[in-house]
Amino acid sequence: MPAKATDDGCALVTGGNRGIGEAITDSLRADGWNVVTMARTGGDFQADVSDFDAVESTVSDIREKHGPILVLVNNAGITADGLALRMSGDDFKSVVDINLGGTFNCTRHVLGDMMKARWGRIVNLSSVVAERGNPGQANYSASKAGILGFTRTIAREMGRKGITCNAVTPGLIETDMTTDIGDNLLSNVPAARAGQPQEVASAVTFLCGDDAAYINGATLAIDGGLGA
Repeated sequence: MPAKATDDGCALVTGGNRGIGEAITDSLRADGWNVVTMARTGGDFQADVSDFDAVESTVSDIREKHGPILVLVNNAGITADGLALRMSGDDFKSVVDINLGGTFNCTRHVLGDMMKARWGRIVNLSSVVAERGNPGQANYSASKAGILGFTRTIAREMGRKGITCNAVTPGLIETDMTTDIGDNLLSNVPAARAGQPQEVASAVTFLCGDDAAYINGATLAIDGGLGA
């Protein structure tokens, strides 16, 4: 494994400046990684992950300043909820373009670094709704389900090159996006509580380390049993 905190390489967390992404950023830094965040606003580097060319340019800037990207956490994502019957085409497309398209764009532009190093870790943030659906989230559920298929394909393509690609599926996690968690939602969680961002971050950090070298193409649920 490359030295984490030297110029041998860095870790990139998209959407790493708030919520679950911020917890992942902090956890990877505590584990010794030089972590860089990328977001539309507020990150170390600004880019729209749905823009293929913008991601390519930003990754090039990161590489120039921080060395090759050897860990990628695809966390950036949005919601635009509404019943499918009334959902606009723009709302469907924007969510899929950022959540799924952004995962592809970032992965596509860092794989070269990982192949040269013959070592890399990719962790994609999916969701419990990828496998169970959720009324009002046809766009979000579709994007997160697509991430699972993408994860397994990259795992198969890159496994012989020392690169792993795994997904995590958080459930109900307490962030500023879920401040109004109702008792009816919590009643569906066997753990009887919302998860904490650090609980997701700890799992992601494990998947980025050497102890997870034989875990590839896996989906790890972090949902208190919600998807069981």
